[in-house]
Amino acid sequence: MCNKVASAILLCFNPATMKSAPSSPVLPPEDLLRNAGVRVTPARVRVLGLLRSAPSPVTHAELDAALGGDGLPAMDRVTLYRVLDDLVAAGLALKAADGRGIYRFAAAEPGVRHEGHAHFRCTGCGRMFCLDAPPPPVPTLPAGFCLERVILDVSGTCANCSVVGARA
Repeated sequence: MCNKVASAILLCFNPATMKSAPSSPVLPPEDLLRNAGVRVTPARVRVLGLLRSAPSPVTHAELDAALGGDGLPAMDRVTLYRVLDDLVAAGLALKAADGRGIYRFAAAEPGVRHEGHAHFRCTGCGRMFCLDAPPPPVPTLPAGFCLERVILDVSGTCANCSVVGARA
């Protein structure tokens, strides 16, 4: 039997919460990994550190480039994918496709659920933003239908891209 009460789980990124000084006490990546029950490895520490210092969600390619320029030994692409998947599974990172279908990753606040609101995707730069508005109510479904998820995807150009477009 299908549960008639549906909940929408929506992933998003809020650049205001992605700065290097999160609202909760700042813990080193090693402690965050341990607290999440994840084995601490140099690769996980490096990637989580980069995600926590990123001003906005980043792609695999952007992380790969940053890891290549941090003065430490390079990390192969497969290892980076595995580390990102591990961090997402542990709740330490968020993963969502941008407006172009490219996955972007961002650090997650430990113990904070990120859901229940609408998102704005910029068609210019691909960034995603949380909107300070609840999503619309879940529609009533016909008998026998079971809702699995609801995704509200509002798109257009962000303030920065709108300014750049106006100058062109």
